[in-house]
Amino acid sequence: MTVALTCEQIRRVDKLAIERYGISGLVLMENAGRNAASLIGETYGDNGSAFIVCGVGNNGGDGFVIARHLHNAGWSVRLALAGDPSRMTSDTQTNHRITVAMAIPIVVASDAQTQRMIIDSIRKTDVVVDALLGTGFQGDVREPTATLIRELNDAGKRAMVAVDLPSGLDADSGQPSNATIQADLTVTFVARKCGFSAQSAARFLGRVEVADIGAPRQLIEEIVGSA
Repeated sequence: MTVALTCEQIRRVDKLAIERYGISGLVLMENAGRNAASLIGETYGDNGSAFIVCGVGNNGGDGFVIARHLHNAGWSVRLALAGDPSRMTSDTQTNHRITVAMAIPIVVASDAQTQRMIIDSIRKTDVVVDALLGTGFQGDVREPTATLIRELNDAGKRAMVAVDLPSGLDADSGQPSNATIQADLTVTFVARKCGFSAQSAARFLGRVEVADIGAPRQLIEEIVGSA
């Protein structure tokens, strides 16, 4: 289905998938991350190298799922958690624990000094995966995350992949903020976001691919039809 949804519509898809159909948030996150990892593998090949930067919200949880599946597919994966671990959402905490148990290397980078260190560790062969900020973001990116985003853009790397949308981009308006990820590939979930059609968004999105999260098709059709 070729549609574009607002942030509010995406939230309704998630909420009703959980409440009406009994699909847990963890299952939706698992489907999102697994399908995103598959698209990354299809785009950049087998046995690649990924550096995945996660936030503390559900976008970060998607990043942890991506890390697990790329690791299982034979990629060399390193993770950074850019935020206070105590502020992770419940589903993100669960997937963080799994990556720790799998011994995937992870650095907690909640301050500017540690974030500078992780930027310096990025290799030219790395596919950097942006899983920092999700569709709920609006306004300006706060420090030290704003500097982190700018330095991720400037770092020497193979490619930049954004999870759901480039961090710092307003999903409804397509307007960039004071610091916005410039992606080569955006793997977005459920449907394209309304702001993606804005001219202002084009240089940040790169190629856009839509990944399924397992929400029932009739639910998406209902929400589109009620707009």
